[in-house]
Amino acid sequence: MDWVDLVVIPIIKGALILFILLTATAYLTLFERKLIARFQVRLGPNRAGPFGLLQPLADAVKLFFKEEVVPGHVNKPVYLLAPMMAMVPAIALFAVVPLGPDLSLFGRRIPLHMGGDVNVALLYVLAIASVGTYGVMLAGWASNNNYSLLGAMRTSAQMISYELPMAIIVASLLLVTGTMSVVEIVEQPRPLWAWLWLWLGFPLYFITMLAESNRAPFDFPETENELIAGYQTEYGGFKFAVFYISEYLHMLTSSAVAVTLFFGGWRGPFVDQFPLLGPVYLALKTVAILFLYVWVRASIPRLRYDQLMSFGWKYLLPWSLLYLAVTAVLVVALS
Repeated sequence: MDWVDLVVIPIIKGALILFILLTATAYLTLFERKLIARFQVRLGPNRAGPFGLLQPLADAVKLFFKEEVVPGHVNKPVYLLAPMMAMVPAIALFAVVPLGPDLSLFGRRIPLHMGGDVNVALLYVLAIASVGTYGVMLAGWASNNNYSLLGAMRTSAQMISYELPMAIIVASLLLVTGTMSVVEIVEQPRPLWAWLWLWLGFPLYFITMLAESNRAPFDFPETENELIAGYQTEYGGFKFAVFYISEYLHMLTSSAVAVTLFFGGWRGPFVDQFPLLGPVYLALKTVAILFLYVWVRASIPRLRYDQLMSFGWKYLLPWSLLYLAVTAVLVVALS
């Protein structure tokens, strides 16, 4: 392995994946607005460019050139650090997602994932997913604003309440697959009963994804009608844009992780003959999960906060524990 494999190829892959992630995130905002407009029988953005395709660019330019104001009562270092703390983990989470089978280009074997085949990737996913919420918590605390602090406290409660069921569902997946490597989870053959059983547990996992991403109907940290945007109240301009981007990055990366864990990732027909179909299949499956995100937002109103906590502890946690117990029985009986 020479310096090209150690330095040049990782830098090129990292820059390419970062460009794809940020571009996809920008157009995810357009995807959501157009899709919700269809649910509500209206047009959605259609003025900026043909069919509204330049709307994400217009939004970016507007937010970038807005006046940057830092209130005098905030804890400035933490206040400025919080947006980065929210965005960086969302990008780091994508490092272990395999985008496709290994390619052979110019006599070199190039794996299509940014961070390599990590043998404890499932632990990495859970750890990084939890770190992202600290940006929201720090933003609420550093803003020195009661509404912002309430939003941050709601974030910490959601994180504790819904990460437990998420970890239990992931533990069930570990029992079925027998490995923590995400690459092996995608590539290993799986019996039909295992596919069907994991798909049965996906709705539980998807609910935890909604809560961890602070998406409707669990968008309590930024409840506009109660907390005036909550943890974002004191943020504007580019700093607000970073939080805005972070939310959609979390949607994108969590959807890619869910596809990788539950739906075979990049695997699909003819991938063995045409390896470049792998990223296409991964993208299509990810878009399907993103459609579910938007569908839920357009269909279900925001819950009350006591309903959020009650559902997490009284229903979702017992269901996930029951799912883990039945998974263990099935693995012993059918493997």
